[in-house]
Amino acid sequence: MAFLNILVIDDEPGIRSGVSRILRNFKVDYPFMDEFIEFNVLEAETGEQGLEIIKEKEPEIILLDNKLPGMQGIEVLEHLKKMNSDSVVVMITSYASLELAIKATKDGAHDFIPKPFTPQELRSSIETITKHIFLKNMTRRLNKEGKQIRFQFLSILSHELKAPINAIEGYLRMMNEKQFGENISSYKQIIDRCQTRTDGMRKLIMDMLDMTKLESGESTKDIKDINLIDSINNAVDTMQPFAIQKDVSIHVNVPKESIYHCDKEDMDIILNNLISNSIKYNKKNGRVDVELTEDDNNIEIKISDTGIGITKEDISKLFSDFVRIKNEKTKKITGTGLGLSIVKKLTDSYNGTIKVSSIPDKGSTFVLSLPKITN
Repeated sequence: MAFLNILVIDDEPGIRSGVSRILRNFKVDYPFMDEFIEFNVLEAETGEQGLEIIKEKEPEIILLDNKLPGMQGIEVLEHLKKMNSDSVVVMITSYASLELAIKATKDGAHDFIPKPFTPQELRSSIETITKHIFLKNMTRRLNKEGKQIRFQFLSILSHELKAPINAIEGYLRMMNEKQFGENISSYKQIIDRCQTRTDGMRKLIMDMLDMTKLESGESTKDIKDINLIDSINNAVDTMQPFAIQKDVSIHVNVPKESIYHCDKEDMDIILNNLISNSIKYNKKNGRVDVELTEDDNNIEIKISDTGIGITKEDISKLFSDFVRIKNEKTKKITGTGLGLSIVKKLTDSYNGTIKVSSIPDKGSTFVLSLPKITN
């Protein structure tokens, strides 16, 4: 539930109490709102009182009479214009004229409600204004957050792509200058390096897009019951060529069915990243084991490898953005440093946990725990 403050500036007590009564239990709701909106009515009988309340409370909506004792409504509007007030002002007056309407609109009045007004007329006007305020605030927030996200995205992307682009440019220059002669086979290693760099850039861009969707909240989830066993088998099938290339065998020990309420694409991203890492950081003739167990409350997926392992110090850094463990054993292994960060963010979105245990030179075990009721 959200509240908007409505300030009524009118010297007639009946008008002020009438507005309070009409809006007392009035709620505005739209399909695109997360919650319905109610109203808190404030009252002022003079323009001077109204300005004091405006400075203190900053009401979202002001119902303003023009004929007031002392300062007139049109003068209040002029003050609000000088204050750069964000309040939406509606004139409520029996003495509206074309000249007043032009000046009031010029000074920022959003609408007019003629006196006497019916409850339905007031509610209809307030409903329209509330929608206007909601959409204006939403647009501002999206513009602000969108610019920040775009800036971060482009800054990180340009930094991370600079090195591989420079490398590819250097390799192509060597080929263009025919530094190794005329025979194309002499350049096989250079071509392979260009391909590796290109694959790395493609993976980085895809990971960055996944990360941007998560950070911006623009990722739309298709939540439904899926069989996690199918997702595990699909991930293993996808990574099998990579495993063969690395001389790593994958062993799966799972039941026939394990139903979980989630977005299938989220689970594919999580499992592909975890299984891919267990192969990437493994040893020649290594092994990967994938197991699934469950009870009434949780589903647990365990992915173990016989790889190079991780130190305790490095485990604490694993799930941060753009973190890659750098040592003699990993210096020839390419990666974006985003995969496990994305896994952690997706796991958190299901109120799950991801834990790691590892022994250097022996291997690592990642345990993904997913609660069956995520609320």
